[in-house]
Amino acid sequence: MNLTSPETLVFWMTLFFLIFAYLLTKLGWKPILTAVKEREKAIEEAVKEAERTRQEMAKLKAENEELLQQARREREEILREARELKDKIIAEARSEAEKVRSEELAKTRKLIEAEKEAVLKDLQNQVATISLEIAEKVLGEQFADREKQVEYIKKNLSALKLN
Repeated sequence: MNLTSPETLVFWMTLFFLIFAYLLTKLGWKPILTAVKEREKAIEEAVKEAERTRQEMAKLKAENEELLQQARREREEILREARELKDKIIAEARSEAEKVRSEELAKTRKLIEAEKEAVLKDLQNQVATISLEIAEKVLGEQFADREKQVEYIKKNLSALKLN
């Protein structure tokens, strides 16, 4: 029997293959199938976990976007309130400045009017004095009492009401 002949080799190869297939099915097939099923199950769970994570990320992204929108709205509201407050403060400052200006203008006018009255009074007194001196020189002794002369002139000047 020649072991190297093709017919013998085919026989022995077939025999070893059948023994190997039998041993593999009895001893190794179940652990291999179990490992493959476990791997398949782990892959399915990983896919499901990835899907849950993706959904959670989408939810978080939506929540973040909503928070951003809310923050933008709050920022705009704060800026609007700040602008309104600024405008109000400016308007109040202008109003106060106008009030102070009006008060100062009124005080100045009163002061000018008082000065004018004082100047006119002084002018009247000077005119009265000069008039008395002229009248004394012209009339001489007719008005001997100086107090009567001053009283007479003041009465006549108040009747004139110079402006």
